[in-house]
Amino acid sequence: MDYVTAAVPHPRTKAARPAGSGRRSLALALLSGALGAAVALLATRQRWAEGTATVAGGDFPVTASGSDVTGVPAALAIVGLAALVAVFAVRRAGRFLVAGLLALCGAGTIAAALAGASDRAALDEKAAEVSGDTAATVGALGHTAWPYIAAAGGLLILLAGLLALRYGRLWPAMSGRYERAGTVRPRRTRTTTDPDRPEDLWKALDRGEDPTGTEPG
Repeated sequence: MDYVTAAVPHPRTKAARPAGSGRRSLALALLSGALGAAVALLATRQRWAEGTATVAGGDFPVTASGSDVTGVPAALAIVGLAALVAVFAVRRAGRFLVAGLLALCGAGTIAAALAGASDRAALDEKAAEVSGDTAATVGALGHTAWPYIAAAGGLLILLAGLLALRYGRLWPAMSGRYERAGTVRPRRTRTTTDPDRPEDLWKALDRGEDPTGTEPG
């Protein structure tokens, strides 16, 4: 009679899968979150819109940076970066809430950047300042690709938040009391020493213990 032996997965293989997923998701979240915040902050400092204002001597070029158009993407990028760090300082429900905040920062950065991609209010204000006419508007309006780059940074922040929501429970926390697997380190138990047995006294001294059993004052 022939017997078919079924391959039984090793217990360590199943245990290693969550740990491996946790490490990969952690590295990806840190990279995408930090890179997304840096991209969003850099993009808000660049020129988002340009045009011309009519003055007495002719047309005068005016430009508006991302921070002139809206300060929301930069602010949310900073909050998102802080939330990315705070994820490791909390556990359980707190980690879930911070991860949700991180995802919201990414979504808000995307929305604000896309809304500012066609904005002209900042250029109209600059045209009024240059011409001295509060009713002046900008002409030959044009926009650059930087708002969309800021939105891409927000997308990376959003990705980091989604990864934290999905895999955050597998990530380590800022505490030396917990192992990587999330279990509490067992405390060392004190070995009872029999003062009537010399060999026990010598073993206690070798372990660095007080063989008399007295607590330091």
